[in-house]
Amino acid sequence: MYKWINKKRGLLMVLLAIYLCTVVSALWPHGQEAIGGVGTYSSNDVTVLAKMIHGEARGEPYIGKVAVGAVILNRVKDKKFPDSVYGVCFQPGAFDAVSDGQYYMEPNKSSINAAKAALGGWDPTYGALYYWNPDTATSKWIWSRSIMTKIGKHVFGI
Repeated sequence: MYKWINKKRGLLMVLLAIYLCTVVSALWPHGQEAIGGVGTYSSNDVTVLAKMIHGEARGEPYIGKVAVGAVILNRVKDKKFPDSVYGVCFQPGAFDAVSDGQYYMEPNKSSINAAKAALGGWDPTYGALYYWNPDTATSKWIWSRSIMTKIGKHVFGI
C-alpha cells in the first residue's frame, strides 16, 4: 500500500512541476530575459552593452568594464538621455567606440559577463553618468563634471 501512495505522490509532484513550468512559460515575457531585480532587458540589450563595454573598456579590469556598463544604464534611467540601451550607445558623439568602429568588434566573455553584471544592478560608479580617461580626454567640458571615483584608467562623474 505504501508503494502505491509514494508512486501516486511522485506522479502528482511531476504533474505539478509540469503545470508550474507551463504557467511560468506563458507569463514570462518572450524574447526577453530578466537579469537581477533591476528590470527586464532583451538579449539585444546584453549584446549591445557587451559590445560597447568591449569597445570602450577592453583593457580595463573587470570592475572597470562593469562600471562602463553601469554608466550607460544610468543614462538610460536619466531623463536627459535616450531611454534605451541602444539609444544611449548610439546617441551621436556620445561614445568613441561607435565613431571609431571598435563597437563592432566581437565582445569577449569578460565583456559579456560585465554587461550582465551591470544589467543585474551592480554599479561601482555610485550613479555616474560620464566617464573619461584623464590622460587622453580633450574635451574641456568633461572636466566640468564632478568626479565620483576612479577605476582603472577611467574616472567616473556626474
